[in-house]
Amino acid sequence: MFGIHHYFLFVITGILLILTPGSDTMYIIARSVAQGRRAGIWSTMGIAAGTLIHTLLAALGLSFLLAKSLLLFTVIKMIGVAYLIYLGITMIVSKSSAIAPDSGSMEPMSTRKIFVQGMITNVTNPKVALFFIAFLPQFVDNQAQSPVPFAILGATFIFIGMLWSSLLSYLAAFATGKLRKNPKIGLWLNRVTGGVFILMGANLFRAKISN
Repeated sequence: MFGIHHYFLFVITGILLILTPGSDTMYIIARSVAQGRRAGIWSTMGIAAGTLIHTLLAALGLSFLLAKSLLLFTVIKMIGVAYLIYLGITMIVSKSSAIAPDSGSMEPMSTRKIFVQGMITNVTNPKVALFFIAFLPQFVDNQAQSPVPFAILGATFIFIGMLWSSLLSYLAAFATGKLRKNPKIGLWLNRVTGGVFILMGANLFRAKISN
């Protein structure tokens, strides 16, 4: 079908992989805990956009260059590390919560920023690119000459991921909803989230191209 082998096996495998906690999962949960469901949903959308970019790069064969170039891998990795640490420090030193205390909703324009931040954290993680060039081709016909199979597989993976991440956003936000209503606790949740981002940056720093 459209140059794809064992599509349903891909779906099952994709579900199992998505259910396995990873950096994207940690990022979405951290955002949801500190800033609420809406922040988690927008982070999910940003990460989905980043995943779409990785899918397109894999379809065009550009991700193969990343797998073969230690320099390119290191540069992209360090950009991701620096960005995560920057986000973490920003949240730790922030004097205000990202949730408006009177309404419990996100402040104007912050949703766009969170979307972009989610997308950047995903795009600048070279391990995601390596995963896609190792995973997707296993289900694509070697004779396929168009990017359509990659597009279908990528869209399927993104859709499943968004469903799961959205559920996580709701659950994490619901579980900590009362805590966020307290401004002081809200600030500490931001700081804890900032610490999580810094730890994610440290974990990404240890990534190697052989992984």
